[in-house]
Amino acid sequence: MDRPGETTHFGFKDVPLGDKQTLVNDVFRSVASRYDLMNDLMSGGLHRVWKDIMITALAPPKSDRPFALLDVAGGTGDISFRAAKAAGPRFHATVCDINSDMLAVGRERAAKRHLETQVDFVEGNAEALAFADRSFDAYTIAFGIRNVPQIDLALREAYRVLKPGSRFLCLEFSTVEMPGLDKLYDLFSFKVIPPLGRMVTGDAESYQYLVESIRKFPKPNTFADMIRDAGFSRVSWQTLTGGIVALHSGWRL
Repeated sequence: MDRPGETTHFGFKDVPLGDKQTLVNDVFRSVASRYDLMNDLMSGGLHRVWKDIMITALAPPKSDRPFALLDVAGGTGDISFRAAKAAGPRFHATVCDINSDMLAVGRERAAKRHLETQVDFVEGNAEALAFADRSFDAYTIAFGIRNVPQIDLALREAYRVLKPGSRFLCLEFSTVEMPGLDKLYDLFSFKVIPPLGRMVTGDAESYQYLVESIRKFPKPNTFADMIRDAGFSRVSWQTLTGGIVALHSGWRL
């Protein structure tokens, strides 16, 4: 799947395209055990509100109709657990993540919630999913797609595994455009988050990468065009909290 000779960004650094996945894996291996705690600290708990908005948009059926969710880059299970809570008895989620350490955390959390039968955890690559065509009723990815080396391939794979009439939802950090908030957000991102990461996880460099990766992610209209190019219809997005986050949506029709 690599494109020989091409480079991509790893935060603000340019790296060979084939090296990025290993570098990203190292980041999440380092922070896996404290990942959810850091999400609370970095967002002041707002990530919970953003994820609940995503689940409201997903609207898994509360009836006994079967519903299969693919949650990509969802290693610790946060989105799938929320969806299972909102859904009916025949809901099933497959969490697919390339990082085994994140999946291990997710499996432990699922066991504590007695959700082992409703939520499976599978190690896999978003760029080359090991699932059949047209096999899922929805695809979610929350704060993960910016870490994928070849986003266009991941979007095409999302389209491939969705059933006709199914929905793609992506929650991702975006571009703050509210005057005043943008400067405060940059100050917090670069001056507070890496030291906080060092204090909580013993790793400042991983959080330096994470805040840099947000700045390298496409603006909402550009990302919407990428979703359309993958084949999706009725593509839209809504910004949350002054543009800190955007929820992107597309339909396979």
